[in-house]
Amino acid sequence: MSAPAADPAARIAAPWTVRWLALGAIVGPALFTVAWLVLGFLSPGYTVGGDWISPYSPISQPISGLGMGVTGPYMNTASILSGLVLIAGLVGIFQTIPASGRPAARWLCAATLALSPLGLVVAGIFTLDHLLPHFVGFGLVAATPVITFATTGIFLRGIPTWRRFGTYLILGSPLTLLLLILYLTTFDRATTAAGHGVAGLTSRILAIGVHVWFVAMGWLALRRS
Repeated sequence: MSAPAADPAARIAAPWTVRWLALGAIVGPALFTVAWLVLGFLSPGYTVGGDWISPYSPISQPISGLGMGVTGPYMNTASILSGLVLIAGLVGIFQTIPASGRPAARWLCAATLALSPLGLVVAGIFTLDHLLPHFVGFGLVAATPVITFATTGIFLRGIPTWRRFGTYLILGSPLTLLLLILYLTTFDRATTAAGHGVAGLTSRILAIGVHVWFVAMGWLALRRS
């Protein structure tokens, strides 16, 4: 009697190296969050465009302001490391996900999702003193998930063990868009420089709103591998 065919959607036992990589999807966002949370209370202010902005307020000042002044080396390093660790986490996650006959689609999803953590690296290298590349980095972090969450969710819905999360991830696309719009409508350079408004609060909500999906994906990959 021949052996039964393997279920392509069955859970797969991942080697410890893959599991450690998948853990990066949790560690990367956690590192970034702890950095802006702690440094937000330590920053005395910063200079951008010749203007001294002080005191630094986590409510009115976006996360990018922490990349300037005395907190700059720490925040930028954390941003770069977080992005690299999260990219490694995505590599680990998608090695634990069955391809279901679509290996190219699996790695295409991984590559497009990696655009967001790549934006952390770009934003960490190019601060507000280099406004255009920094804005590109921000766009990669916050705008690309509006598309990549939906496309990856559609792919994951084709895998029985990931179908429910795939549905949630599709819903994460319009939710991320709403958070992005909320931040853009509350950010005004003059208001922020004057220490008024809530752009700092909405930028942090946006960052958490994006990263929580990567953390959830990493957690599920660790449980199911």
